[in-house]
Amino acid sequence: MAKGVQGKPRQGKAPVLRAAIENFNEVGYHATSMRDIARGADVTVASIYHHFPSKQEVLQEIMVGTMSDVISATRTALLAAGRTPREQLSALVRAWILFHTGRQEEALIGASELRSLDAVGRKIVVTLRDEQQRMFDDVITRGVEMGDFATSHPREAARAVINMGYSVASWYRADGEASAEEMAQRYIELALGTVGYRGSVDQGAEPKGLDG
Repeated sequence: MAKGVQGKPRQGKAPVLRAAIENFNEVGYHATSMRDIARGADVTVASIYHHFPSKQEVLQEIMVGTMSDVISATRTALLAAGRTPREQLSALVRAWILFHTGRQEEALIGASELRSLDAVGRKIVVTLRDEQQRMFDDVITRGVEMGDFATSHPREAARAVINMGYSVASWYRADGEASAEEMAQRYIELALGTVGYRGSVDQGAEPKGLDG
């Protein structure tokens, strides 16, 4: 991270949030102090308190912001998709995987630090997670009702598809053997297999609801 004059306050929350994300990923929420965040952001501790009353507020902003962003991405993809359950699930999975390959640090915090939120923050984040879950639930349930998907356990299938996406953030590398787009296509195929899609996996072009 580029450094300015030591201790010189910067405007806005962005440097503080970036430093917090880096520290939370490196050592975890509880092992990170406000002084660590201030050092990483090259600001004074006092200037952090101008934006955030506590470290808990920093964590909540990161996790709520991350969930809000991924919900926006998947909803946009879903609205741009075709009408069939296959097209809609493919669009959701594509957006889900691209988010977890492109925003890995925030996604990892979201996956590991729910336990560190206070009761209010946990309620907000769980509500957002439920909203995201419903998008997958609704598409997969409709696919079963229409006979496009053969799974006898649509809710469990939806959770499995979501959890596959969560896991990508922990190991994906941009310089690895597959690009984010290629990985998204692989996971579309895995998701369609999970729900028991009855047609050909490569049927038609996959929807492009989220720019990579």
